[in-house]
Amino acid sequence: MKIKFQADADFNQTILNAIVRSEPLIKFQTADAAGLRGMQDEDVLERAAKSERLLVTHDHRTMPANFAEFISTQESPGILIVPQHLELTTVVDDIILIWMVSDAEDWINRIAYLPL
Repeated sequence: MKIKFQADADFNQTILNAIVRSEPLIKFQTADAAGLRGMQDEDVLERAAKSERLLVTHDHRTMPANFAEFISTQESPGILIVPQHLELTTVVDDIILIWMVSDAEDWINRIAYLPL
């Protein structure tokens, strides 16, 4: 099954828009569409898991620990942490590459950091 992505509330909308423009078949849901604004990390992880979407976030401070706690009791479609200092083209290319060469099952309970 192809990966579906979920943007965290902190994820740069410009990056999301560039990804979808570059590869229109990618299913990348905004935080607003998922109702994630103002939610705690645990609730964001749960919402992403219920919708079977890999969470994409800039939050490298609290999300890794909360992700570890989350997967100790339930399954997650995974999390991708994107440093804010990365160039737009690098992020877009890496996320499209992930989408092209891997399946959703490859990301279960996995955390990864860009760049690849």
